[in-house]
Amino acid sequence: MKQIKLAAACLNQTPLDWEGNLARILSAISQAREAGVGVLCLPELAVTGYGCDDAFLSPAVQKSALEALGDIARETGGMVVAVGLPLTFQNALYDVVAVLADGNLVGFVPKQHLAGDGIHYEPRWFHAWPSGVVEEIWIEDAWVPVGDLLFGFDGVRVGFEICEDAWVANRPGASLARRGADIILNPSASHFSFHKQETRQRIVSEGSRSFRVAYVYANLLGNEAGRAIYDGGAMIATGGDMVARGARLSFEEVLVTCATVDLDRNRCSQNWAASYHPAFGPEGGGVVEVEFSIRQSCEPSTPQLAEDGVGTWDADWVGKEDEFTRAVALGLFDYARKSRSRGFVLSLSGGADSASCAALVWAMVHLAKAELGEKAAADRLGLKSLAMPEMLTCVYQATRNSSTVTREAAKAVAEGVGATFYEFDVDGIVENYRATVENSIGRKLSWEMDDLALQNIQARVRSPGVWMLANLQGALLLATSNRSEASVGYATMDGDTSGGLSPLVAIDKAFIREWLVWMEKTGPTGITALPTLAAVNAQEPTAELRPSEEGQTDEEDLMPYTLLERIEQLAIHDRYAPVEVYRALVAEEAPWSANQLKLWIRRFFELWSRNQWKRERYAPSFHLDDRNLDPRTWCRFPILNGGFRKELKELDQE
Repeated sequence: MKQIKLAAACLNQTPLDWEGNLARILSAISQAREAGVGVLCLPELAVTGYGCDDAFLSPAVQKSALEALGDIARETGGMVVAVGLPLTFQNALYDVVAVLADGNLVGFVPKQHLAGDGIHYEPRWFHAWPSGVVEEIWIEDAWVPVGDLLFGFDGVRVGFEICEDAWVANRPGASLARRGADIILNPSASHFSFHKQETRQRIVSEGSRSFRVAYVYANLLGNEAGRAIYDGGAMIATGGDMVARGARLSFEEVLVTCATVDLDRNRCSQNWAASYHPAFGPEGGGVVEVEFSIRQSCEPSTPQLAEDGVGTWDADWVGKEDEFTRAVALGLFDYARKSRSRGFVLSLSGGADSASCAALVWAMVHLAKAELGEKAAADRLGLKSLAMPEMLTCVYQATRNSSTVTREAAKAVAEGVGATFYEFDVDGIVENYRATVENSIGRKLSWEMDDLALQNIQARVRSPGVWMLANLQGALLLATSNRSEASVGYATMDGDTSGGLSPLVAIDKAFIREWLVWMEKTGPTGITALPTLAAVNAQEPTAELRPSEEGQTDEEDLMPYTLLERIEQLAIHDRYAPVEVYRALVAEEAPWSANQLKLWIRRFFELWSRNQWKRERYAPSFHLDDRNLDPRTWCRFPILNGGFRKELKELDQE
């Protein structure tokens, strides 16, 4: 047997945090060494952080990355370590993995397939390296090989697939296997998306099976740069068997996952397989033979799978609700920590969206305490404690159109999560603005003529007071808009959109309502439910901006939220024209008349095209799935456009 202990490290890095990123890398190396690891894989672009954006193009950033690489190399005695960074070669920038062995830099492997869809903009900064090409680069008084390389360590060959390389049809692993790879390392920066881990697991396990190798996957962890949340979730597989899995959505900054694998077992499998055809001659080139022997391990190669508990593997998580809670809780924790915010402030209306924000902060505190312990979690945030009155301040801001129902619901939610709670009466401010404008324009404002303006002023006067609270506390103000509202512009700019972070704007209102019921009755695995949300769940969503006798509800203003979510999916995600949306809904036997469906579809497309300027102005949000509407990371649409006039005529004629 030829047994080697492999490890994957998941790191919570921050773009351009040179000292912090280096410290976490060195901590991972130290932990791996103590565990007797022979080969350690660190995440993609771990030295700089993945989310550096246009700063990648700065020569100073590239220089600092190489300087940090020298510091890392000196700490790799007795080990092979792979770590990602940007590298300039012949005036082009590449996303590379540096291979370090026993204190020496022995080569660079650039990424061959760049991610350029969705939230990814890698082709903006990096060039794709051509398959089969090997060159040399001058680094610190020595020529270092760079290219499509395998590395030989006393007969053990190590190759690489860098994140997107493993997601394409012609993944490099097939060539590496034919060239004799024993181990394939995959340094990744793979962002969170609902149910995405299932796909990753298939990529890793199937790669190890079809290539007949040991396969190591290392990912970033946490909210790295503000919008993308990374799962962590390290994996090690060999011969098709998953032998190690690490924690997902953990609050830790460094997680090292290890497993001992038997390379001879995979080699026997290759010998036995009639389909395996090794590469010879030039096709088998590109091997860097390194005078270093990877230590062998005497440990048994038994599976080490993190299955249970808070912040670990998701085997016991109930589904999308649990993933949503944990992803956003981790996103909030890291956003507050890295922005040096002292807790959160929230305008709590008594409705579903603001109650969801309060519940997510509550879940963040409980999950962080359960995994890290209260003192460690508070230290990470730079606070004395994680007591909810200090972590979250809520304020209910009433006008004459506010009801006792929403006031009591807001109070119940604040008390249920343990937040500090204030009540502001802003009706006088609204009336002052109204009187000022009436005096200026020389007429009285009325609901019959001035409905939208009279609604919006109530939402806008709630912004200054809650911003003032956030400023006084040095806290982060949370905006409460959701994706359904963003799609049709059903939000008051500088009113309910006010805030430094929009934790809900990537998720639809229909799911939020379902999630609130789940939080009330079930709650995240490992903590508990929040029965106090019953006061919110009993209501129909309403903005409460018109006089109470009108009985205003969101769905009366717009359409049923379940239908809005479906139209948005067909129109924006699937890119259907209005008449195609109509035909799809008719085929699905939607329980509304043809004329009613046409009215709502028209309303969606008109409001969508009219309100792109609002979507451009929302506070940063978390990416949760491929339904995101954020124009800065996912869904581009022109602010000025034709308003689907031709397409809506076709709908009318259908």
